[in-house]
Amino acid sequence: MPTMVRESWTDERLDEFSKRMDERFDRSDERIAELRREMKGGFAQVDRRFEGVDKQFEQVDKRFEQVDKRFEGVESRLDKLGDSVESIRKTIVFGAVSMCSVVVAGLIGLLIQG
Repeated sequence: MPTMVRESWTDERLDEFSKRMDERFDRSDERIAELRREMKGGFAQVDRRFEGVDKQFEQVDKRFEQVDKRFEGVESRLDKLGDSVESIRKTIVFGAVSMCSVVVAGLIGLLIQG
């Protein structure tokens, strides 16, 4: 059975290994830093878009306030119109009752004379 030859770790080999590990971690750190910069840029774009959306919602809110004011005016006018219609209805009913009373009185007068 062949035996494995174990190489000893000399100071030079350990130093070389440490150097390679440092280089790899430095590259990893650079990649992570680049990703963070990209993410910050992406988040900044999202923030700007949300600011735009917020402004649009503010405009929509202002428009709804204007629409609410208009509807309040329309509601007031409809209330006045409803009052006028009610007044006209009462006048028509009073007129109809008056006309019926006159007709009945006229018929009674004709019956009494006749």
